[in-house]
Amino acid sequence: MDSLITAAARALASGDPLGALKRVALRDDPPALALRGIAMAQLGDFARAKVLLKNAARAFGPKEAVARARCIVAEAEIAIVSRDLSWPMRALDAARSTLETHGDHLNAAHARNLGARRLLLIGRLDEAENLLANIDTARLTPLSKAAHDLALAGIAVRRLRTEAATAAFGRAGEAARATGIPALILEVENAAAVLKAPAARLMADGEERSLLLGEVEELLASGALVIDACRNLVRRQATLCTLATRPVLFALARALGEAWPGDVSRRTLLARAFGARHVDESHRARLRVEIGRLREELRPLADITATSDGFRLVPHGKHTVVVLAPPVDERHATMRALLADGEAWSSSALAIALDASARTVQRALEELASQGKVMPIGRGRARRWVVPPIAAFPTVLLLPGPLPNE
Repeated sequence: MDSLITAAARALASGDPLGALKRVALRDDPPALALRGIAMAQLGDFARAKVLLKNAARAFGPKEAVARARCIVAEAEIAIVSRDLSWPMRALDAARSTLETHGDHLNAAHARNLGARRLLLIGRLDEAENLLANIDTARLTPLSKAAHDLALAGIAVRRLRTEAATAAFGRAGEAARATGIPALILEVENAAAVLKAPAARLMADGEERSLLLGEVEELLASGALVIDACRNLVRRQATLCTLATRPVLFALARALGEAWPGDVSRRTLLARAFGARHVDESHRARLRVEIGRLREELRPLADITATSDGFRLVPHGKHTVVVLAPPVDERHATMRALLADGEAWSSSALAIALDASARTVQRALEELASQGKVMPIGRGRARRWVVPPIAAFPTVLLLPGPLPNE
């Protein structure tokens, strides 16, 4: 490899894409095309970067499998950063296998980090953790180590393991500072800020207060019966009752939890669960049916008793009942949680991450846009969605992926 290619590669590794372009901007040989593509990606021109990397991959001959695999890994990174979750990750797996076979362990580890980041976006935490577990961290450069620890921190945050998350963010910060790349240092600092931001609201005894992520972890381990409105489940430590697919039952459970230790009138329950304005006998009959179903679902955790005016939640044992609510109660909060990462998402990527239909996502985006909470960029297939620049939205408990059972 000639001196200009080597110098351009070193410039990219140090976070200087303009320095790299000065050396290879006028060259069209495959290595130069690949480096130009990576430089353009670092500068944010993803469309041009994709074209350059595809051209470079085609230009490398069949005997240059490692170089072609590196181009594919770079394409995958662009897809993940631009939230193109429909990009074929099987190509990344094949490229990683090629790199491992040919002994390029550093780029193979980078491919594993990228795969884990995508799995983290769609809430598949176990698979992401398994992918990261096979990385030999002793071989990583500070840049790769920072990316690795950021992925580990993301998994720990989603699982509400704040001690592990704090340690991983600390290691990522040390690695980022060792690289001397300001953008990477800032990325780690912004990611670590999630530990100091309100993660949820605690509703108990008629009062509300904000909780940090560590306080949420302590609450879930305390033995209290938690009506978790962030994940639509009821839990006491490791015992879970998931009501994510049964919104009526969860609405009833939340109303009962907010009123505990008192009861809730039948009229209030009908309004909360069914939106009923005028109550008749058919509404009362349906309420009895749904309360019976909820009583059966909550049998391992609590009972529901009838009172003269309505119903009351009675936890087993001498446990308190609290409601854990999102930082802001609104429709489409989970979608805003994804968009709050600052990246531009396509509607198809949001549909994949939320496991929802494309039309459902499009309707939600249109509603949020009409309220000024999100804004579109581009048109047609190139349209992406972002949150307005000033808006801030604490989001951890709303992101895809179940909370831990332990």
